[in-house]
Amino acid sequence: MATVQEIFDEITSRFDATTAVGQQLIFQFDITDGETYHIAIDDGTCRVIKGASEDPSVTMITDSESFVGIMTGELDGMQAFMTGKIRTEGNMMLATKLNDFFHNE
Repeated sequence: MATVQEIFDEITSRFDATTAVGQQLIFQFDITDGETYHIAIDDGTCRVIKGASEDPSVTMITDSESFVGIMTGELDGMQAFMTGKIRTEGNMMLATKLNDFFHNE
């Protein structure tokens, strides 16, 4: 099973820049049993930054096991939300669009 760090190390290689043209978004991930990271999408570019953003578009709060499951496709994000394995702050609808910007491995 992948780790949180491995997911963030490789996520930019899964980024689909064509879906992010004209977008300026910050997806923040508060891993309750780990670190905080954010992904900054800016007009077709993507950067992963360790630590919290001053102004995230949406923050997703979850544990490392659920995060890895969602990001690897082993756990459905909507099901994780409905069962309380992930919660959001900010633009909740934006959280549902995260996979639009990244293709699966």
